[in-house]
Amino acid sequence: MRSEKVLHKIVETSRAGVIVVGGDTRISVANAAAQRAFSRQGEPIENKRLSEVIRDLSLHEAYRRALTEGTSADLRLDYTAGSRYKYDVHVSPIELDGAAGAIGFFYDMTRIERLETVRQEFLSNISHELRTPLTAIITFVETLEDGGIDDEENKMHFLNVIRRNAERMHSLIADILELSMIESGNVSVSIRDIKPAHLVKDVFSSLASKAEGREVQLINQIPDDTVIFADSVRFEQMITNLVDNAIKFNRRGGTVTVSYEQRGQKDIISVADTGEGITPDHLPRIFERFYRTDRARSRDLGGTGLGLAIVKHLAKLHGGEALVDSELTRGTTFRIEFPTR
Repeated sequence: MRSEKVLHKIVETSRAGVIVVGGDTRISVANAAAQRAFSRQGEPIENKRLSEVIRDLSLHEAYRRALTEGTSADLRLDYTAGSRYKYDVHVSPIELDGAAGAIGFFYDMTRIERLETVRQEFLSNISHELRTPLTAIITFVETLEDGGIDDEENKMHFLNVIRRNAERMHSLIADILELSMIESGNVSVSIRDIKPAHLVKDVFSSLASKAEGREVQLINQIPDDTVIFADSVRFEQMITNLVDNAIKFNRRGGTVTVSYEQRGQKDIISVADTGEGITPDHLPRIFERFYRTDRARSRDLGGTGLGLAIVKHLAKLHGGEALVDSELTRGTTFRIEFPTR
């Protein structure tokens, strides 16, 4: 028993989950990390059989071999307890006060695997997003080289296509760098009292020609004397992204309305459009990088797929949040919540 007590003190220092079983396959030692990971409703897992706590045949076999054959084993454990968790497990034989036992170390790989999935999806998306305009540029350059440069009627069209796709690549790379800096903590906000109505007017001025081209009316309902606590540059960036999206995905003759309300300890800026709306299955992922409800239409309209992700991160930098509500055929409303002073 003395060895067991010493071992218990040692394993409590481990960030990995540690489970020790005796010859009867009952758990004799389990540290706090293992208790948190594998306990059901907070019940202690010590003195229970391993099979009662974790139902996995490969894990049971690894412990059995450690107990009976004295061999070590490494395996991957998929464990479900509300959510799915993944563990790298190392099981080895151990002797406690002259009795054979087996010790297992459970390294939680869930977050690492999720990050790896995000990384792979990001690389896949970015390569696809860059390949599309790059292919167009190469194609039209080759057309010009093969004699198109002498085609007075079409050569300016070819050059315009090249320029448009180069600008698209430039915007995409700029958004990637911006999002990367925000996520890495290299962007700070200078929060002070600002008048959002004036900044919204500036945004409307910069997007006026785009709105006119789609026959969309821009409406600023924020009172001129409204004051909120935010970074003026980042506020304008967020509103620009939201209004630009609202124009692109609106119906012709529609409206984009920016409004303000105070709700408890929050100042809320809303950007509402009268477009077709977003289906409920898309709403939970709408702020993800490169996520689009209609990829083909988004590319045609020139979006990078990063604008809403940037809005979300900038809202959080302010200590606030970005949210969305949508109703099919009625439109979509994005809200940015800022904490009041």
